[in-house]
Amino acid sequence: MKIRVLNQRDMKAVFSMEDAIKAAGDALVMYSEGKTNIPLRANLRIDEHNGNSLYMYGYAAPADALGVKIVSVYPGNSAKGLPNVPATMVLLDSATGQVCALLDGTLLTRIRTGAVAGAATKLFSRENSKVFALIGTGGQAEGQLEAVLTVRPGIELVKVYSRNGDKAAAFAKDMQAKFGEKFGIKVIATASSAEAVEDADIITTATTSKTAVFDGRLVKPGAHINAVGSYTPDMAEIDEYTVTHADKVYADTLEGAIEESGDLIQPMNKGVFSEKNMLGELGQAIKGEIPLRENDSEITFFESTGSAVLDIVTAKRIYELAEAGNVGCVIDM
Repeated sequence: MKIRVLNQRDMKAVFSMEDAIKAAGDALVMYSEGKTNIPLRANLRIDEHNGNSLYMYGYAAPADALGVKIVSVYPGNSAKGLPNVPATMVLLDSATGQVCALLDGTLLTRIRTGAVAGAATKLFSRENSKVFALIGTGGQAEGQLEAVLTVRPGIELVKVYSRNGDKAAAFAKDMQAKFGEKFGIKVIATASSAEAVEDADIITTATTSKTAVFDGRLVKPGAHINAVGSYTPDMAEIDEYTVTHADKVYADTLEGAIEESGDLIQPMNKGVFSEKNMLGELGQAIKGEIPLRENDSEITFFESTGSAVLDIVTAKRIYELAEAGNVGCVIDM
């Protein structure tokens, strides 16, 4: 059995953010059309080490994509010089069930998580958006930034906030060096989330917070919000006001959003929000089956809990490109 092994360098060599946004959109269309078999992720809590180990698996027939991503969330890893969200993607040949590829799952997660928010931003945010607020500077932050800048090249100012001010300042400096000239932007760190959200046309939260990271009353009319951090019922980086006062609410997958995200589950449990308040899924929006933004004053909200369909479809496309270019190494087991 021959297995192609792709590290981060290999993956970046064959796959761009534009490719990732296309793959994310295609994956969610397949999901919304009912052409995939994607169980909810299995989530094991590792209390002794303050961690979670998750197993995201599934099959997407139109993409001939089968696999499982093993991803862990260990907030204390950064103090050890390790990624907080380490992961490995195992891709299988759907015709034989044999493993055909191993991919760096940490980069895969960053790429596809940024890409799905990018796809949502392209559909739901105003085309003339100029100010982007990014709350959270962890492993997902760079992908979130690149994706929004890719679909909204008119962005001029990026405001970054983290509860760790030094980390926010360092991130802003790094991103200015990496994307400043390429996208013609200015990246700054702010002293508070209120300062970051003020006048923001697009807001993305990418944290593991169990409490709201900004006050929804400060969001200006016409803003679009991406919430990508909450994946358990006790995690709620978005406040109740934002969820209940948004003009349009969407999700990457409805099942994942209402079963896994505390952003939605907590107001649902209080009886102030329900699935009926949601317009539908991103895949449906891409197909034109549900309404998009209808004017420049609407506040749109997109909840993303992530789905294995994003991982397997994205991984399969990376693998196909790597196979065609003979990128990476091949091991024989």
